[in-house]
Amino acid sequence: MVTIEVWCSPLGGFPRNRVLRKTLRDYEKGLISYEELEKVLVSSSLVVLGVQISAGMRYVTDGLLDWHDLFRPFVSAWRNVTPTNLLRYFDNNFFYRIPLFTGKPEASSYVWAPRVRRYIAFTEPAEIKVVIPGPVTFAYMSKNSAGISQEELASSIADLLASEVKLAVEAGASMVQIDEPILSDPDISPDAGMLAAELVSRIARSAGSSKTVLALYYGTPQPGVYDKVLESKVTCVSVDIGDSPSSSLKLVKAKGFGSHCAVLGLVNARTIYDDPLDTLVEIATEILRNYDGSEVGITTTTWLDLIPYEYSISKLRNLRILANKLLSKLGYTETSGWGS
Repeated sequence: MVTIEVWCSPLGGFPRNRVLRKTLRDYEKGLISYEELEKVLVSSSLVVLGVQISAGMRYVTDGLLDWHDLFRPFVSAWRNVTPTNLLRYFDNNFFYRIPLFTGKPEASSYVWAPRVRRYIAFTEPAEIKVVIPGPVTFAYMSKNSAGISQEELASSIADLLASEVKLAVEAGASMVQIDEPILSDPDISPDAGMLAAELVSRIARSAGSSKTVLALYYGTPQPGVYDKVLESKVTCVSVDIGDSPSSSLKLVKAKGFGSHCAVLGLVNARTIYDDPLDTLVEIATEILRNYDGSEVGITTTTWLDLIPYEYSISKLRNLRILANKLLSKLGYTETSGWGS
């Protein structure tokens, strides 16, 4: 019997519950103070942590319930960048405010270290994960009026994110997830993949001994781009399998995961409908048949904040059920120590 670590973790943020949504509206209308909002926000975040832990997730986030989009917390924490007009976020019924860079960005505060310190005491026996935007996705989805090239902007962003990660890890984060969904865009060139691999590797070095995951989602990257992704110096590569099973299966069977651990985005976070777990087990089995890594992560296809709160909870259950089915199917012995 093969001994392998199999762990579960949702990819990113969660939807807001009904009470938090109302509280945010009241705050925006000036009906309550920030202190009142923060009290509800912290309580809601602790509930999300508890839901993940009780579902057997190995790596958990605080839910990112106060994040309006992937970029906004960092835009708010940096100088020389501001949020502007709304734009559709990939092909989702969801919008983000386009960051406008008017100069080389500089940090005025940090996003993750205070959050890790606030919540880490409540994550046991799981471990806390931080999520950051990839520098290429950040730069390519922004307006650049900084007077520097797109590549220079991405490099500047990477430097700030590396500092962000270093502080988060020092505060106790065990995993750093770097989201580069732009690399799954069919029009993205291998050169962009090469730039991402270089900059993500720079960020990963600041994580020390904590695990790092390069996450790709909203489709399947082109083979030439994926080749460059595999050159990145991260612990794991996460691929969206459930969104386009046939193309993603073809890609990872042909290319594998290189020297990285495999993280499979199997549970579909863009639909409220139940997942075909037995079919997903067969797909994962095909991917892992010749896999010789020492660990496998099971995750969602994207963040859970695209669906209503109650459905996000059922998706967590599906992650754990799927992992157990996969363990049984492949004859693995789980060594993760949590959630079996």
